[in-house]
Amino acid sequence: MRPYILKEANWKSLKDHRFDLAVLPWGATEAHNYHMPYGTDIYEADAIGEESGKKAWEKGANVVILPSIPFGVNTGQADIYLDMNLNPSTQFAILNDLITVLDRQGVKKLLILNSHGGNDFKTALRELGLKFPQMMLFTCNWFQALDKTRYFAEQGDHADEMETALILHLHPDLVLPLEEAGDGNEKKSVISGVRERWAWAERKWSEVTADTGIGNPKKASAENGKRYFEDVTEKVAQLIVEICEVKPDNLYR
Repeated sequence: MRPYILKEANWKSLKDHRFDLAVLPWGATEAHNYHMPYGTDIYEADAIGEESGKKAWEKGANVVILPSIPFGVNTGQADIYLDMNLNPSTQFAILNDLITVLDRQGVKKLLILNSHGGNDFKTALRELGLKFPQMMLFTCNWFQALDKTRYFAEQGDHADEMETALILHLHPDLVLPLEEAGDGNEKKSVISGVRERWAWAERKWSEVTADTGIGNPKKASAENGKRYFEDVTEKVAQLIVEICEVKPDNLYR
């Protein structure tokens, strides 16, 4: 039993223990090119949450890792078979219920460990911060924590070389041979502001990519995945440690 993993904990160990911070990994269930499992974002959320929690716990952080949420916002993928969608309003309701529990029981810090690009928790946390003024609410995208060009030759944002390498490291039995993967080619918007990323419109996934991937995965290796995993979990662990240590009246300097 790892004492910082809630799904493994028992009442005997938790009856008299109170955590400073809860971490909520949040993934998605969706197609990841031809070669990757639908649960890629969940496997990543689980592994990065648990390993980051381990490293932070060993540094003295009083943190608990909650079970991962397996569904995310997939509103642009309504016609992709079994891409499971939670609307943002549903995510808000889930967060409201979970924060209510944490607030009532004295766990006054929450970090959402986001594992899916379609999830965006900032607006929800702005509103929930007003409702729960004693709570310290954080969110992070682990996939933006490091400069991926230091690890991977091909860049992308879905079922790309980085994600393929991670799953090759974590669950190689779930990855088909890379010659079976699509190239992950992405069609770009005809709107210049959207292409330049200062304007935004949701992508209709089936019109943007033929294989559901964005980014060529074919240079991925388990070795690069392991190196990235070790570094990104160290980075997230440091974030956890700093959140555990910070006091509500000492957030800025």
